Amino acid sequence: MVVVSLLLILLASGQVLQAEDVMPLSQAHAHNDYHHTKPLHDALACGFTSVEADIYLVEGELLVGHDRAELRPARTLQSLYLDPLRDRIREHEGHVYAREAPFGLLIDIKSRGTSTYEALDAVLAEYADLFTRVDQGQVIEGPILAVVSGNRARKVIDADETRFVGVDGRLSDLGSDDSPDLLPWISDRWGAHFQWDGMGEMPAGEREKLQRIVEQAHKEGRAVRFWATPETREMWEVLADAEVDMINTDDLDGLRDFLLQRQ
Repeated sequence: MVVVSLLLILLASGQVLQAEDVMPLSQAHAHNDYHHTKPLHDALACGFTSVEADIYLVEGELLVGHDRAELRPARTLQSLYLDPLRDRIREHEGHVYAREAPFGLLIDIKSRGTSTYEALDAVLAEYADLFTRVDQGQVIEGPILAVVSGNRARKVIDADETRFVGVDGRLSDLGSDDSPDLLPWISDRWGAHFQWDGMGEMPAGEREKLQRIVEQAHKEGRAVRFWATPETREMWEVLADAEVDMINTDDLDGLRDFLLQRQ
């Protein structure tokens, strides 16, 4: 009986150590993360370092879902993301993972841009300790970088003297005068700029175009992400080789295994 009890204790300890030892994967981005069985938690268990949540402002609450039919009162931005992230950061002494790693929260605004951003700004202020913020032009680093996409109220965000978010730019924003803290990410739809479908060899001309995009963005201090990329190993290889900062996926296990094999 004592032996069995000791084995159970050792197994339990091993599981805890294994969970604490998750390898953060710098290029792993969970697209529409809220569609997974355990939003946020499934991505964290796979080592993802950025996740995406779509939000709607409904009667003063920020509800998470891809469209209005999915919205539920209990599925708020706070309950699905902000509260568990705060718990994680407290547990890991200031970081999302036990190993220090940057973490991104992409917030895609689906309802009206200005009113939803104002509500979001008020909510994020309650979690100010979690986020990188800009206060009177000074950047104050936090464990999480929040980035707003979708209906981006650019004029309102730009004028905000204290803000907890950056703006998700587009390829057309490359070369702009916007500071990296205001426009930290460049995201765009893959098919709007490339013909290659992720099967076989990528044409040399398109590979060179991708490399130029990434190099320019990095020179400007901005990260790169493409959405609607085919979920193939060939595509992931091309994106990883080009040093695209976030590889967009719905296949958490598949991308995790691919990135771990590369490491």
